[in-house]
Amino acid sequence: MSNKEEILKRYRDNVRERYDMPDLSDIRAITYPDPLVQFITMSQNVGGKVIEVKEGQDINDIIKEVYPDAKEIASNLPEVTIATRNPDTVEDARQLNGTDVGIIRGVFGVAENGCIWIPQQMKEKVVCFISENLVILLPKSQIVNNMHEAYRRVEFNDYGYGTFISGPSKTADIAQVLVMGAQAARSVTVLLMPS
Repeated sequence: MSNKEEILKRYRDNVRERYDMPDLSDIRAITYPDPLVQFITMSQNVGGKVIEVKEGQDINDIIKEVYPDAKEIASNLPEVTIATRNPDTVEDARQLNGTDVGIIRGVFGVAENGCIWIPQQMKEKVVCFISENLVILLPKSQIVNNMHEAYRRVEFNDYGYGTFISGPSKTADIAQVLVMGAQAARSVTVLLMPS
């Protein structure tokens, strides 16, 4: 028996009282009259920027306008023609260090908290976290009300990894000073794509 199995056995042997799982069928999760409006509000509240892309508008022009000083842009999305790095073709994830803007695709957004489900869609997922700035393309028709709905929609692809991202990385746990980009992107811009 391994150490892990031995530890788990000790826990199980010392359980004194067992409880049935609660009935979750009666949970009424929050819903919104207009989930898209709520998603935009929450995204901005957590420090993100939201741009609604109009039909026929070139996202490359939008990204260049929002990040005019960006020199290193990482993306494997076919519609992103301004990318200077492709996370599918680098030999080592460390080659993506110094990425000014990472551009990825979200599957759906959550109105309740402004987060977006991002399954791994590239060989090197580090682009989601190492980029100074992150741009997420999201179909504006793919917004759910709450995390209950979101968890029912979560799917993994062959990479077997995904994450929810909501706005830029931030922390205020040291001297109660808000630091943006503490563990990941300093800014997040969501491009709401026409459906």
